[in-house]
Amino acid sequence: MTNETSPLPLFLVLNGPNLNLLGTREPERYGSETLLDLETRVTAAAGRLNVRVEFFQSNHEGALIDAIHGARGGATGIILNAGAYTHTSIAIRDAIVGVAIPTVEVHVTNVHAREEFRHTSYIAEKADAVIAGAGLLGYVFALELLVAKYGR
Repeated sequence: MTNETSPLPLFLVLNGPNLNLLGTREPERYGSETLLDLETRVTAAAGRLNVRVEFFQSNHEGALIDAIHGARGGATGIILNAGAYTHTSIAIRDAIVGVAIPTVEVHVTNVHAREEFRHTSYIAEKADAVIAGAGLLGYVFALELLVAKYGR
């Protein structure tokens, strides 16, 4: 996260493993829009909502945890798509608890209509909301929700 000071609330958008492959990885499931398209879409929404957004993507669990820790004291909210770490990472869950920043868990697909192992989320219990199956629009919904609840 940057140390830029601004009167506008800041929301951090975190994407986990394989989300850098959006647009090319299983387009029949995840669509043809890329991570850059997602960032453009959410940035436009942030402009309409008069807030700032920062983006971070990593395929590494520790880097995601460091980004969550780095949001402490600067971010008003976190939008988190932890990818497969959703179903495996107690450490990411604990990081969310530790920083006490409002968080919305997002999934591009409806994880409940997929493989059984995707039905369990270690993050959901600690998230303010979970949005699954809305495609990339789910990130915009998450931002709108966080802004409505915490952004002013």
